[in-house]
Amino acid sequence: MSDIVIATRGLSRCFGDFVAVDNLSMNIPANTVHGFLGPNGSGKTTAIRMMCGLLDPSEGEVEVLGMQVPAQAAIVRRSVGYMTQRFSMYEDMTVEQNLHFLCRIHGLNASERRNRVTEVMAEYRLGDLSSRAAGPLSGGQKRRLALAGAVLTRPKLLILDEPTSEVDPNTRREMWESFFRIAATGTSILVSTHLMDEAERCHALTIMNQGRKVADGTVADLKTSLNATVVIVSGPDVASITPQFNAAEEVLAAAQSGNELRVILHNDVAQPEQFAQGVAGEQYRAALTDATIEDVFVVVTSEGERD
Repeated sequence: MSDIVIATRGLSRCFGDFVAVDNLSMNIPANTVHGFLGPNGSGKTTAIRMMCGLLDPSEGEVEVLGMQVPAQAAIVRRSVGYMTQRFSMYEDMTVEQNLHFLCRIHGLNASERRNRVTEVMAEYRLGDLSSRAAGPLSGGQKRRLALAGAVLTRPKLLILDEPTSEVDPNTRREMWESFFRIAATGTSILVSTHLMDEAERCHALTIMNQGRKVADGTVADLKTSLNATVVIVSGPDVASITPQFNAAEEVLAAAQSGNELRVILHNDVAQPEQFAQGVAGEQYRAALTDATIEDVFVVVTSEGERD
């Protein structure tokens, strides 16, 4: 198999006059957890549906696991594990019935079904829920069930559309730990999110805004190549000086984080610490700091705005 599990070239999708995905070209390498980062409505789910063969592109090409989509969409759908943004299992069936049903759809025989269902129920802590109907489950329980269903056939590619929505912090951490365990077995993962701490966990990212790709690369490369400088301003009441920073032409964004103010400056500001100090005043202290993925996101989405 190729080192690239998903390749798109000039991928676009229009709904009437609205362009949901605009000329998306990206390559996702094998054996990685690749993040698809963007705000709600940025085109992530539409792009994913085209990758899975569930939605035909208006323009462009998609190749998944070496197969052309939509021409070979039926084969792709059998080869890819897909966890939808919304819970899509049968709510009047029990947890165990849902999993056995999915196994039968994928053609597993009775022995394989029993073994695999037992394995995923143990992995995702569903044993105590086996006889409960899926509908009344909590949000976190439903997400664990959906993930168990997506990995039943041990797919080579797993596509997860905002998989940790509606879950508590402990469940979210457990799910991300499971993503890396899955990836370690040879399964490549594309995971969409709008959460910055989740994006930080990924090997690499593609960042979307308003239907367009505005950046991609490894997390480390995105931070080091940021076309901006980040300064932390600390002092007695940073909220009071935030408007002064946001009004300055040299400032891309300024936002409070705890008792500090995080200021993103244009890269051409010659002395960023001194500039920030001058805006803030003598009772504050300004210091350079490393960029985060949230800083990267703020910069590239502001650069990529369209009407």
